Amino acid sequence: MPKLDHSSKYLILYSTFAGFISAWAISGLLVIVDIVSQTPIGTFFAVIGTSLGFYDPAVSQYIGFALHIATGTVAGNIFGQVALFWNKLFPSNFKRGITYGIILGVSLWIVLFLPLTIFIIQPKLDAFAESAPNQYLFGIADQFQGLYPLVVIGSLGFHIIYGIIFGFIVWRMVELKNVVQTNKE
Repeated sequence: MPKLDHSSKYLILYSTFAGFISAWAISGLLVIVDIVSQTPIGTFFAVIGTSLGFYDPAVSQYIGFALHIATGTVAGNIFGQVALFWNKLFPSNFKRGITYGIILGVSLWIVLFLPLTIFIIQPKLDAFAESAPNQYLFGIADQFQGLYPLVVIGSLGFHIIYGIIFGFIVWRMVELKNVVQTNKE
């Protein structure tokens, strides 16, 4: 078994890349939310964008999607920085990669998703159900009425899947780097 390089600054790059890929994967899976809620594809991202004040349907979807990808990427980068300096988080094997990835995903759910949903997104949807700036937003708010518990619980599952994908990618990239480094020696 090759000795792992725990000081590798590549870990930040690997973690950022893994966060980016994982966020893309989850964004693809979020189509399920649109199917369950019987809304047009991209509605989940439009909800994010409209909650920030972008009321144009096309613009709000792109803003929401971009923020979703950026959040997953930045979360991966932060994990890499912390793991670089706190060796206990180093994804040196499959189990550690997956475990710490799941911890990252659940942490994102607790620290970011729940507060944003409880304090910003759901109140905006409730307000739009009463009086929306346009018919598109009224339709979105109407579709999401009663789905709040499903969205919150389902999002936990999506965050766990994000963590599993993230942990696998980071572990595998660290492992491959170490195999290549061992072969060079």
